[in-house]
Amino acid sequence: MRVSDADILFVPGYTGASEQHWQSRWARKLSTARRVEQEEWSKPERETWTRAVADAVNASERPVVLVAHSLGVPTAIHAVPQFRKHVAGAFLVAPPDVASDTLRPKHFLTFGPYPRAPLPFPSVVVASRADEFSSFEAAEETAAAWGSLFIDAGTSGHLNSASGHGPWPEGLLTFGKFLSRLPLPA
Repeated sequence: MRVSDADILFVPGYTGASEQHWQSRWARKLSTARRVEQEEWSKPERETWTRAVADAVNASERPVVLVAHSLGVPTAIHAVPQFRKHVAGAFLVAPPDVASDTLRPKHFLTFGPYPRAPLPFPSVVVASRADEFSSFEAAEETAAAWGSLFIDAGTSGHLNSASGHGPWPEGLLTFGKFLSRLPLPA
């Protein structure tokens, strides 16, 4: 699959993705990309956020490829049962452990727990060994439950601008490889 074959939907996490965040940078480069917007970026509410993702997927004209970061990951995953259009795949980065009592801010826990069933489309989970929002083991277990390809990003923090991942060219190369392997719908 090529970029022009898909609607690439970026699903940012808490507070959205700044202009320097890799999601915003990639969205500017990819011709069929758009961002799922939330009414309240600083007040995440599971039902409202998941509805926004489902609405964006269901309004798509082409097969959808989701690109979610942080709190955008559980948002996208909880929206899956509401999808009425074809989702070709999902690239899921730095999923927070929404079942951990140590997760802060505490309202992130309202996005947990994750469904444990395999995802109905190919997926990749990229996780760091030094993410303050999830243990590496929790991310790895979640990826295994979903049937996702799991990529170890080393000790890379939360894979955001604050951890030095503004443009994140390695991530874009990995996403490009993932996208190229997705089949076009019959």
